[in-house]
Amino acid sequence: MRSFLAAFAIGTLSVLSTTGTAHAESITSLNVVAMGDSYGSGTGAGDYEPGTEGSCFRSANSYSEVTVGKLREQGKRVKFTNVTCSGSAITTLKESFKGEPPQFDALKRDTNVVMLSIGTNDIEFAAFGGLCIQADCSGAPATAIRELLPAMGENLKTLLSDIKTRSPRATIVLTGYGQQVAPGENAGGVPLDPICDSQVFTPQERVDGNQVSKELDATLRNATKAAQARGIDVRFFSPYVNSVDLRPEFEGHSLCQAEPPFYRGFDALAPGQEGNDAVLHLNKQGQAALADLLQRKVPALSVPASL
Repeated sequence: MRSFLAAFAIGTLSVLSTTGTAHAESITSLNVVAMGDSYGSGTGAGDYEPGTEGSCFRSANSYSEVTVGKLREQGKRVKFTNVTCSGSAITTLKESFKGEPPQFDALKRDTNVVMLSIGTNDIEFAAFGGLCIQADCSGAPATAIRELLPAMGENLKTLLSDIKTRSPRATIVLTGYGQQVAPGENAGGVPLDPICDSQVFTPQERVDGNQVSKELDATLRNATKAAQARGIDVRFFSPYVNSVDLRPEFEGHSLCQAEPPFYRGFDALAPGQEGNDAVLHLNKQGQAALADLLQRKVPALSVPASL
């Protein structure tokens, strides 16, 4: 009897040891895919992957790269595939774009996390920003772009479902775009980017432009809720708390405010800089703030210091 109990105990300990090892392996290994547009690629944040300057603009300072870097520093083994590309839209993710394979090809059945930034190019948000700078985007142009939001939201719901089909075990982390330009008057007594000149963004353009930004955020947020109701593991994280108010860590960091801005202005047009592609995009500090938000709020991207 004693020999039987001893053998049983040894066998049990062996199983527990093996199970513990497998569990440790599962929580220290992660398969991450980053896909989406210029906000996801880090256009405007500098330090670009060779060969992507002037095209996809994949930055080592993008929120996905920074997040994965922190995970690896914490001892987590991460397989990371970054296929983000400036200019991407929901409609281009399944096709070759700028000479690169479809971003959807990066999704596998064993993908654990998908970091996704998408939606602005489906509503021509960059062209809208350019109109604000070069002419007048208030009134009818602002109304026109807002009318594109419902269709984008429906396409996003389909996209989230398609991602789940391709990567059924993945948590999808959808990110928002935030508030590029302060809605009110310029901050006084601090150096400001030339984009803050009232001849560039008039008071009414700031009001209408910020309304577009808020409704864009709400569209992304509502599409996330609809996907969650269908059993899709997707979380939405944005510089906005509720599509109206900014999170404390982003408050005061829009262009033309007193704090150092998290967005690029006309500084992106200086010689040697990215040019028009980076204007109104998150800079290195803004991408870092978004990465920190994800690290704190997404369990799959947060690792205990002991690991």
